Amino acid sequence: MNHPPDPGQLPGQPGSGEHTRFGDRIAPWVFEGGDEPLVGRGTDLDRIGAFLGTAARTGGPLLLLGEPGVGKTALLAAAVSRAADHGMHVVATAGVEYRARLSYSGLGQLLEAAVENQPSIVLADALAVALGRKDGPAPAHDVVADAVLSVIRELSHHRPTLLAVDDVQWLDPASALVLSRVARLLAGTRAGLLCTSRPEAESFFDHGGLPVHDVAPLSDAASEDLLVRRYPALVLRVRRRLMAEAQGNPLALLELPVALSGSQQAAAEALPERLPLSRKLQTAFASRITGLPAATRYLLLLAALDGSGDLHVLRRAAAGRCSLKHLGPAERAQLIRVADPSVVRFRHSLTQAAVVELSTSDQRRSAHRELARAWEDVPERQAWHLAQAADAPEEHVAALLEHAASVIARRGDGSAAVVALLRAADLTPAGPERARRLARAAYTGANLTGDLRDVPRLLDDARRTAPGPGSLAAAVAGSAYLLNGAGDIDTAHSLLSGAIALQPEPYDPEDTTLAEALHTLLMVCFFGGRPGLWSQFDATAAKYPAVPELLSTARSTFADPALTGPADLARLDAAIAELAHESDPLRIVRVAIAGAYVDRLGGCAEGLHRVVAGGRRGENITAAIDALFLLGNHAWLTGRWEQLRLTAREGLDLCDQYHYPMLAWPGKFLLACTAAACGDHRATRALADQMEQWAGPRRAGVVRVYSAHVRALSALEQGDFEEAYQQATFIAPAGTLPKFAPHALWTVLDLVDAAVRTGRQEQARDHVTAARRAGLNDVSPRLSMVLHASAALAADDDRHQGFDDALAVEGAERWPFDLARIHLYYGERLRRGRAPGQARRHLGSAAEIFQRLGAAPWADRAGQELRACGGPGRTATPPGTTALTPQQQKIARLAAAGLSNKQIAEKLFLSPRAISTHLYQLFPKLGVTSRAALRDALERLHQQ
Repeated sequence: MNHPPDPGQLPGQPGSGEHTRFGDRIAPWVFEGGDEPLVGRGTDLDRIGAFLGTAARTGGPLLLLGEPGVGKTALLAAAVSRAADHGMHVVATAGVEYRARLSYSGLGQLLEAAVENQPSIVLADALAVALGRKDGPAPAHDVVADAVLSVIRELSHHRPTLLAVDDVQWLDPASALVLSRVARLLAGTRAGLLCTSRPEAESFFDHGGLPVHDVAPLSDAASEDLLVRRYPALVLRVRRRLMAEAQGNPLALLELPVALSGSQQAAAEALPERLPLSRKLQTAFASRITGLPAATRYLLLLAALDGSGDLHVLRRAAAGRCSLKHLGPAERAQLIRVADPSVVRFRHSLTQAAVVELSTSDQRRSAHRELARAWEDVPERQAWHLAQAADAPEEHVAALLEHAASVIARRGDGSAAVVALLRAADLTPAGPERARRLARAAYTGANLTGDLRDVPRLLDDARRTAPGPGSLAAAVAGSAYLLNGAGDIDTAHSLLSGAIALQPEPYDPEDTTLAEALHTLLMVCFFGGRPGLWSQFDATAAKYPAVPELLSTARSTFADPALTGPADLARLDAAIAELAHESDPLRIVRVAIAGAYVDRLGGCAEGLHRVVAGGRRGENITAAIDALFLLGNHAWLTGRWEQLRLTAREGLDLCDQYHYPMLAWPGKFLLACTAAACGDHRATRALADQMEQWAGPRRAGVVRVYSAHVRALSALEQGDFEEAYQQATFIAPAGTLPKFAPHALWTVLDLVDAAVRTGRQEQARDHVTAARRAGLNDVSPRLSMVLHASAALAADDDRHQGFDDALAVEGAERWPFDLARIHLYYGERLRRGRAPGQARRHLGSAAEIFQRLGAAPWADRAGQELRACGGPGRTATPPGTTALTPQQQKIARLAAAGLSNKQIAEKLFLSPRAISTHLYQLFPKLGVTSRAALRDALERLHQQ
């Protein structure tokens, strides 16, 4: 692997921390022009450009201040290159830490470069003595400074001059004192002094009162740009991990990938808990650590290994060896900060990493043992430190760590749970228990963290550890891999059913592995979409003295909602009410799944947003994919279609990145629904064709049902009612709501509409009867509304009571697409019944709602009906905020208030990319081209 250049010496750019040597002297820098830009440094370069212009005219100093590795040297090099291009004299030097005690060494190097530029310069006696070229009494610093100023004046008399000094904090004291005085005397010399330094570094260079430019870390966007340019093979999640570690530090961004293998860069192999530091990073971040007292370094090691920042823990861990007062030198060196009286934080994560790397393995194990003692009241923390202190298998510690992994997973940090399980397996002697723990790690990775591709390797390790029949945990992991990866439903079902059947009876309701197996089997059966698959699930459930409640609820409300009873719904509502205090992302998603077909997703939304936020942090990717599509389902039914598109695309991006083709189909189904409703026939056909082609060989029945649903919607919109009927009855034959066909609840209105318009009145009435017999009126207000409207459509006469009942359902406006269709059907019935005045009211409402949703073909149909009964037809979109979705209005207001995309995303539980997309779409609607114009545009709209 090629090592990347240091940010202080990018390809084609001048200068670096490496210096050419001539004997015992450091030679002046040799600068070469280059045209590669510094990533994310436009503002910094503008400031430097302005400084160079001023310096060339009237002289003056500027100090670039920034943390190690932030890119100060690269900016200084760019300044030198620009100055040379503009014909300025350039003389340069750099402070070198180990030479800081040699008096006037830095000044001597700078003046040597000056004399080489202008041989006619003669050094004053005092300066010659100071530099060791003449013998004599040592001159005072102010005398030397005046002599240096004379040299600079003579040099700048010929042409403007730039003095560039890197790392002034490492200049020898005499040079630093003289140059800090010279900096204040440069006015009128046509010479500029451009220096770099670390903040709060101990130095004899007094920069008090001098102009300072703070070199900040790179933004997230610039950090990602830099990584993509230099390491294009890095997959997104690896880039995010590196960005989190680097915190915008360019040196870290370029150096951290150096130690990663190709498989780690491609995420085919897990990244280590602590990323190793390259030599350059160790040099940059370790220099201030090595000179600290031993007690201070020990406390820093405890703090780095613990990570909590809790000073009470540090006090307990260090008891008998040192006290917290020994943190003082580290705080004064700006390595740490005490956030409040009980919390200490490292100023940069790489300083924390450097502390660990500078320690020995014995020191780390000893520190972990003391930390385990300090955390004795928190078992999962104690278990982790005991595990890190162990240097041989210890079953007791492995068991503690496995329990800790369960606690961590329930909190949503799947990555940490997998790490804990793998460490527990390391500490387990070879045999079935070790194999089981490896299998649990594989299962957790597949179902929580998105590490699907690690599953085969971990299961293979488990088989080698304990040859023979695999554990139930291995079967769960294997079936999750087969389902979510290859979509091999039948093999996954066979593997899981067989492993479950081997478990001793009666089944223990507290057996979490068995419960996970059944939750996985439930999803296998669902995606299979065939009633025969469910027999094994029901046979297994019958062996429980009491089936775990969420499993029982999901079996009813999700697998077969047509048979859902009041008790099932009551249990589900109770589980949803508890989500406000739930941290386990898998449970949140499973409760929401149980509520998907019975219209309970609104109550789950807040919890689902938390799961999505965890996924964006990389903690629970698989659960976040499910959560995004569940939120998309809710957005479909509630008419927030633009939000649906953004949410679905974010989920599909994760599916693509983490290789979850099966989980992608619900997202594609949602996009196909909006495409069908909005008249995008090409997109609808393409997505439906993809579903059928993928589902066929895998016997993925639900995916085939998705295709039928969107084809039915598209056919209804185009007036092809025979095709709509055929597709709707593929999902559920007219007059039946089949067992294990949950999607039939979503297509009742579609089937009845298509049946009536193809002359199948009897089949339409039979279907309404089946829906009533199933009690859909009592499942949810939306289904009650749909059922009332379906009954009115199917009626032989022109009675309107069903439509009135549908529109009278409380909260009917929450489901605008269904509501608009009901208004349309009611208006059509009224127009045919010679009640044009009433018809216009309903048709006008339908047209307005369809138009607001973007369902243009449906709006056109309503408009045609409206014109036919003497109305104005389809109305234009009103100006103002009605052209924006409610979500866009919120985003516009927050952006106008000055919030960044990231800040807006955090407030609205969206991704920054989604915010960017919204802004891109709303700018033309408001007639603006920038954020700066948003406030005026919104004020104008408010006044309309």
